[in-house]
Amino acid sequence: MVVHFNQETAMPRIAQRPDRISLRISAQAKRTLERAAAYADKSLTDFITEVAMQRADAIVREQEVISLSAQEWQRFQSLLLDPPAPNDKLIHALAEHSRIVRR
Repeated sequence: MVVHFNQETAMPRIAQRPDRISLRISAQAKRTLERAAAYADKSLTDFITEVAMQRADAIVREQEVISLSAQEWQRFQSLLLDPPAPNDKLIHALAEHSRIVRR
């Protein structure tokens, strides 16, 4: 557990983030991050965490969320409700799967 001393209230506060990441960056990169954090009125840790989480969330959404137009959504729903008949490739793949995977 990490305990920080809050000078404004003279009360210790318990860190809400027990996990740690160590970074090695250039002195120039650190100075730039510190300046940006100061402009944003945030601690360096809070600034880096916020920016990294925004980018991480965007990347995860890009990889895990499928966005469809109204027309694509209608097509998707119609295929779910009335799927096409299996073609030869699907029939062959299912037979091969059954041959390889035994329950």
